[in-house]
Amino acid sequence: MKNVASYAFRNEDKTILTLDSIGWQRIDSIDYSFAGDERPDCGHVIFQYTLSGLGYIDIDNQTIALPKGTAFLVKVPSRHRYYYSAQQEPWEIIWLNIRGDEANRIWDYVIEQEGPIITRDSDSALIQSYWKLLQMIDEQKVTDKYALSAAVYQWMLALVQSSRERSKEITVSSSSIIEKAKRYMRDNYALPITLDMLAEHCGINKHYLCRLFQKSEQRSPLDYLRERRIEAAIAKLRTTDEPIYEVGRQCGFDSPSYFGKVFRQYMAMTPQQYRLKKLEFPYDAIYYE
Repeated sequence: MKNVASYAFRNEDKTILTLDSIGWQRIDSIDYSFAGDERPDCGHVIFQYTLSGLGYIDIDNQTIALPKGTAFLVKVPSRHRYYYSAQQEPWEIIWLNIRGDEANRIWDYVIEQEGPIITRDSDSALIQSYWKLLQMIDEQKVTDKYALSAAVYQWMLALVQSSRERSKEITVSSSSIIEKAKRYMRDNYALPITLDMLAEHCGINKHYLCRLFQKSEQRSPLDYLRERRIEAAIAKLRTTDEPIYEVGRQCGFDSPSYFGKVFRQYMAMTPQQYRLKKLEFPYDAIYYE
């Protein structure tokens, strides 16, 4: 098969899964930029995988690099933009655009499991299945919509299977990721920690971190962080004479009013009331974990 190839298919049959376009491309121009909420062609899903070089995608209010072995899954229309930024090495990609309810369902499933950015080795079953599909079109000249629909569905089954297998692998390592996040928050609760900071510390996507944390701890990472801050504040209120606002600041609350609001949510009283009610609440520490 030649180094680059791209094909598009057009039909109005909405009763089956249809291949919209497929290709292999090397990009070296900053003109390559696609915004998912501005495209005239709508109603399909996109899989795009990096073979070499580097591209970027803006999604969920963050910019994510797309190095070798990384792919994104998005829907059109949706709020995202993927693009090439001027550099020496071209961005070499393969892509697949699909239409149909089943494609949307499978995209939802994989994104729920892994987020919109996934990683796969170039020799994985998913990527090898892609090459078979492209070869079928490029060399065998298959254009029949039903044959293409069956082949695309087989590729999507490989995507689902690989996602499930990856989820099993992640389950083994997720406890260490969660513990790493929890330890960082316990040790640094006074800092202005954000999800981006926490995800970078753990080396994973912030959306994936939130899903892992919710599944394991039944609350979000930031909920966990607030609990550690309140625990620290309760101890300081009873064991120090620091002013209320200073206690809040030392425990990571950016304003006295916010500190008071969160404290009341947990203790049903103000920090000052808790400090004074030693007889009713004779605790130097209260733990929420």
